[in-house]
Amino acid sequence: MRPEKQYLVEEVSNHLNKSDYVYLTNYERITVDEIAELRAQLSEFDAEFHVIKNSIFGVAAAAQELPDLGEYLKGQTAIVVGGDNPSGVAKVIGEFFKKKDKVEMKAGILNERALTKEEIEALAKLPGLEVLRAQLLGLLTQPATGFVRVINAVPQGLVNVLQAKVRKENGE
Repeated sequence: MRPEKQYLVEEVSNHLNKSDYVYLTNYERITVDEIAELRAQLSEFDAEFHVIKNSIFGVAAAAQELPDLGEYLKGQTAIVVGGDNPSGVAKVIGEFFKKKDKVEMKAGILNERALTKEEIEALAKLPGLEVLRAQLLGLLTQPATGFVRVINAVPQGLVNVLQAKVRKENGE
C-alpha cells in the first residue's frame, strides 16, 4: 500500500479507536456551514464528524476486525465517532438529519455489532445517559426506601395504639 494511503488508513483507525461505536452517514447534499453546525452539536457529546473515503474505511475496519459494512460504503460517506454516549449522539444526528432533510444515516457499529439505520433510530429514541442513570438509581433506592418506611411504621403504629389507649382511659 502506498504511504499516503497507509497514512489515511491509520488516521481512520485512530478515529475508530475513539469510541465503541461508529455511525456511517451520507453527507451528499449537506453544505459546509451545515457540517460546521453538526460538528458543534456533536462536540457537546465529545463526538466528531469526519469525511472519509469508502475504501479507506473498509481497510481500517477490516484491520480492527469490525463487522463488514461494505454494502453501505457507496456514495459519499462520513463517520461519526467519539464520546461515551452513543444514544445521545444518535439522537443529535437523527434530529439534525430530520431538520435538514438532506442527509441520512447509512449504518453503524456499536460494541463490534453492526447496526442498521432502523436500529440506530431506535437507539436515538432511548433516554439520555444521565436520565438512564437517574432511573437506575431510583430503582436501586426503592427497596431501601420501602424497608425504612416499614421499620418506621412499626413504632409509629405502637405510638398510635398507645395514644388511643390513653385517650380511652382518660375518657376522651
